[in-house]
Amino acid sequence: MSEQTKTETAAPKPTSFHDTAEELIFERSRAGRVGYRFPALDVAETKLESLLPGTLLRDDIEGETEVSEVDVIRHFTRLSKLNMSIDSGLYPLGSCTMKHNPRINEAMARREGFAYSHPLQPEHQVQGSLELIWLLEQTMKEIFGLPRVTLQPVAGAHGELTGILMVRKALAKQGNPRKVILIPDSAHGTNPASAAFAGYTTKELKSNSHGTLDLDLLEREVTEDVAALMLTVPNTLGVFEGQITKIADILHRKGAFLYCDGANLNSFVGIARPGDMGVDVIHSNLHKTFSTPHGGGGPGAGPVGVAESLVPFLPAPTIERRDDGTFYQDFNRPDSIGRMRAWNGNFGVLVRALTYMRSMGGEGMRRMAEIAVLNANYIRARLKDAYHLPYDDPSLHEVVFDDKTQLANDVHTLDIAKRLMDFGFHPPTIYFPLIVPGALMIEPTESEPKEELDAFCDAMLAIAREAKESPELVKSAPHTTPVRRLDEARAARQPILKWTPSR
Repeated sequence: MSEQTKTETAAPKPTSFHDTAEELIFERSRAGRVGYRFPALDVAETKLESLLPGTLLRDDIEGETEVSEVDVIRHFTRLSKLNMSIDSGLYPLGSCTMKHNPRINEAMARREGFAYSHPLQPEHQVQGSLELIWLLEQTMKEIFGLPRVTLQPVAGAHGELTGILMVRKALAKQGNPRKVILIPDSAHGTNPASAAFAGYTTKELKSNSHGTLDLDLLEREVTEDVAALMLTVPNTLGVFEGQITKIADILHRKGAFLYCDGANLNSFVGIARPGDMGVDVIHSNLHKTFSTPHGGGGPGAGPVGVAESLVPFLPAPTIERRDDGTFYQDFNRPDSIGRMRAWNGNFGVLVRALTYMRSMGGEGMRRMAEIAVLNANYIRARLKDAYHLPYDDPSLHEVVFDDKTQLANDVHTLDIAKRLMDFGFHPPTIYFPLIVPGALMIEPTESEPKEELDAFCDAMLAIAREAKESPELVKSAPHTTPVRRLDEARAARQPILKWTPSR
């Protein structure tokens, strides 16, 4: 899509035969059309009846679609063109870090030695795969500034659960697993669920006027019952917790652990190390910071780094290197929390991530973070006069606006997001973080050139003008999509997951 098409005010376009909803939802059935004929059965009909109950035998499926092969091909091809992806344009979902996935990653993951290896092969046949896992751990140890890393977890939330289970076992070995996990209101939403799965109750800590953790509040809340604080760094406002070393000191004095949610690591990888800040345990999302494909439920990877005090509790097996340079899986870990995933996690994701790290190098990854922060702040600078900025502290990898300015004309965040679709852009994350009513959470990553950022900002500025001059245009958007506004609540609670033939 050209920059002009993206940035000019999008007017409703006329529909054509190929654009109608009926065409897109596959209702072109005509009696007698056939796309494929199965070969004749090689089982006699009388024999078939003796093998299967009569209730399971039928000549026809009532109401089934009757379409030709070309109908089917065109249907799915048109559907594919409606998909948004990072390959087709900016994907500004805040806190998701939807960046370009270099094709060299895919080439490496498809090499026969990696793609065809099997976890049940003897160790001497998969030394290359074991070495890759070992090398990735060494790289993550350096990035985290921590002595060991497990690569078993297959998602960020899975990494959270792994980290908190290690905290629980460490405290239990001391004689008391404790009862409570503290979680700031600026944390990722999976944190409370992970703590609950690990057997803890959670307590929310309110942010201060800067959007960061209130140290006085933390001092009061850290009791002998507190096992850990789960701190998202930078938090969901895109703000770095600048007093993190003091936070760590408060926790450590009371025998509690500091858990760092590292989903936003893209903002400071290569610049600062969590271990140097006093972090005891951290997960990262390889499918975010390290450019492996994600979305649609997986696959992912959420490796967890730990301080020395938690090393004995790492999931087993760990990958170790012998003195002769060969690699093996160490199951002899008596204090381990056990397996968190069959075999060694999502191995293909690990291959892609290490490829990215090696191709970027240390300086490249630092530059990656610097550009990600620069891009977010460029968007902030261009939009701050048109959209309300609820927190004025410096932004890192993402910036959070809200709809306070547009509410004067009864235009809401959802309206802005829907209207942005008319300009050819995927909307940013909306209504999150929850501490910002009407939030618009934008993360451009380092993948985007200035021209794409300008096109996005021009569209957002045009929508801000429309909200003042033609609010109904925004409130009735989108105008150019095959399907208009849905009942959002009903779509979430009563999704229609299959096509049903009309009667």
